[in-house]
Amino acid sequence: MKRIVFISVIMLFAAVAAFAQDDGRRKMTRKERKALQARVDSMLHARADSAMLDSAFVLEADEVMFKRGYTAHVTSSTNFVSVCGDRAVVQVAFNVPWSGFNGMGGITVEGRISQYERKTDKRGNVYLTMGVLGNGISAQLFITLWAGGNKASVSVQQNFYSGRITLNGVMVPFEESEVFKGMAL
Repeated sequence: MKRIVFISVIMLFAAVAAFAQDDGRRKMTRKERKALQARVDSMLHARADSAMLDSAFVLEADEVMFKRGYTAHVTSSTNFVSVCGDRAVVQVAFNVPWSGFNGMGGITVEGRISQYERKTDKRGNVYLTMGVLGNGISAQLFITLWAGGNKASVSVQQNFYSGRITLNGVMVPFEESEVFKGMAL
């Protein structure tokens, strides 16, 4: 009897040891994880920068900041600034009970781009300034792509009024964007 208990205890320890063994995947160290994340961020920044050079990008915003600093967290699929060639679309849509001008609780405006100027500073931040003129919009857009990733912000400043709105989010190439455009003015 003692022998059976002893063998079963040995088998139990052997089973625990077998399950505790590494299955070929070792955990990455903190330094390796940081290096991997830096490479991924560098790749995302390069893709966003090349999309800005091609004038084919979408800034998908998850945060909207108003003139006096009030901030609202929003859905990135319905709040964006899109640039494709010489056309730009600015859309904001909030989670409100009324449908708004675009049918989604906000406004969508389209226009032609003028004065497309791109600059890069010594830290790697990319600044883009452009004018957009169309039905319902006459504004200057100031876009900043921060170094080390695809995080970006765009400040939309109206030409004839003192209104300003800032959208913060990520910049993706136009063909990879998953935004839903509402009815434009």
